[in-house]
Amino acid sequence: MKNSKTNRGFARVDFADRNNEACSVQDSSLATERAIWLGCDKIVPMVRGALGEGWKPLALPEGTLVASRMHLTQEMVAELLPLLQRFVETGSIGED
Repeated sequence: MKNSKTNRGFARVDFADRNNEACSVQDSSLATERAIWLGCDKIVPMVRGALGEGWKPLALPEGTLVASRMHLTQEMVAELLPLLQRFVETGSIGED
């Protein structure tokens, strides 16, 4: 994990996921409530090819925006924390 700041001075932590994709969490500039941005920095839309072809990148028109990050409030993160803690402790988000 690498700690840094955005060009606007907001705290940011960069890390890689299980697939070695670049991800980050950073403070949001949202003025009405505290929030964070969390997720992959870039995504590659994929489409299932014909039988046996597997997945292949989906061609999108130039200028297409694909949102890949969650915008979470403090309350939303508070709701997720017990699930994440359960996963840390048991390897599953499900109850035993």
